Amino acid sequence: MSTSPHGHPQRWPILGVICLAQLTVLLDNTVLNVAIPSLTRELGAATSDIQWMINAYSLVQSGLLLSAGSAADRYGRKKMLIAGLVLFGAGSLVAGLADSTGQLIAARAGMGVGGALLLTTTLAVAMQIFPAEEIPRAIGIWSAVNALGFAAGPLLGGFMLGHFWWGAIFLVNLPVAALGLAAVVALVPESKSPSGDRPDLLGALLSTIGMTSLVYAIISGPEHGWTSARVLGTAAVAVAVLSGFAYWESRIPYPMLDLHFFRDRRFTGAVAGAVLITFGMGGALFLLTQHLQFVLGYGPLEAGLRTAPLALAVVALNFSGLSAKWTTKLGTPASIVLGMALMSGGLVSIATLAQHGYGGTLLGLLLIGAGCALANPAMAHAIMSAIPPAKAGVGAGINGTLAEFGNGLGVAVLGAVLNSRFAALIPVAAASLPAALDSADSASERDRITDAFSSGLETSQLVGAVAVLLGGLVAAELLRRAERADSAVAVSA
Repeated sequence: MSTSPHGHPQRWPILGVICLAQLTVLLDNTVLNVAIPSLTRELGAATSDIQWMINAYSLVQSGLLLSAGSAADRYGRKKMLIAGLVLFGAGSLVAGLADSTGQLIAARAGMGVGGALLLTTTLAVAMQIFPAEEIPRAIGIWSAVNALGFAAGPLLGGFMLGHFWWGAIFLVNLPVAALGLAAVVALVPESKSPSGDRPDLLGALLSTIGMTSLVYAIISGPEHGWTSARVLGTAAVAVAVLSGFAYWESRIPYPMLDLHFFRDRRFTGAVAGAVLITFGMGGALFLLTQHLQFVLGYGPLEAGLRTAPLALAVVALNFSGLSAKWTTKLGTPASIVLGMALMSGGLVSIATLAQHGYGGTLLGLLLIGAGCALANPAMAHAIMSAIPPAKAGVGAGINGTLAEFGNGLGVAVLGAVLNSRFAALIPVAAASLPAALDSADSASERDRITDAFSSGLETSQLVGAVAVLLGGLVAAELLRRAERADSAVAVSA
């Protein structure tokens, strides 16, 4: 693809199109959660069925991100964007009309394939069509859409279920996918790697198996136990296969993932920060939704509305361009430190003030949103700028994989911290807060149980705050060293 130094003439409408495609995928990451009671009642879904309805989508999507990015670079990002929309739309149609749990699980897996293609190609296309000076703002808008999808999923799901049957939460994707498909065909230019590397089929297979196994081990740990044969066996498969993947990628002349990227301090700094930021954020917000529902007594829709200020803060700061201006003024390292310090402060506010009402939670959410608006685009830009433009799809795949990995790890680890603290305070409690509350025989006992849960929440949120702050410091230091090294090379030249 050839664009002028000023970028593609229709770059902003194109960004709107790819953000629409991105939003569709992100909504389906969370929209199913509010439909669980309806699915249980109308399809007779067991707990294991519900878990696979959710996990089939996330496992397939996270396992294929690197392979999808590599395919986009080699075969064309527009082609993969079109394929992603078609697969996602077809999967949504089958899911909406499913009359058995097996059909719905299979449809969700198909949607995951489409989702992986869309998540990688949207960011890769954005990197191709904008000039360097506009990329921070473009990535900021792309990042804001991520936050909007996170917040809007439960709200959309709650609205749809209040007016229609459960299948509507999937069928609503069809007009959006159709609109996106028409706009992509008409507006988005084709781009791909000019080198014409041979496809790394073995690398794609190994990365898919390894990442799927790793994510499955992480999400299975809290339920089956970290020392269970299922979790340890799956984790062992993940380590073995990913080690084989790294060995293979280091030996072939056309690797899907060039391991030399990790020698770049900008890349390693951004990678470290991205994992820790999603670790702290994913786990902390997952636990916050439990606190809002189980302790403060809000329903799913009400809880979604009360977490929305986080996304609204991100959207406001990124769509207005304020976060991009501050990043340009402060520089990437300082922006990441400031953003992650704000996020850490928000988690501390939630940890220490949430039990006193919604005010402390609101303050924390606004701080987290402001921090996200600064740190997330700067981190994504650092990752993508450390990778050659010809490998933009792989870069987007790495960015998405890190987000999936950090989020899953955060939910698992911070959930384990909460559960261990809860169990220490309520030794006779059942494995979950709802079960413990059901077994309580007096109001004072219920208060003691919710106080114990709040204490566990406080501890886990503080652990998340430390992880986020450390991530900011590590990422900023490595990025600062990379900038010094680049300056030294420029001076010597």
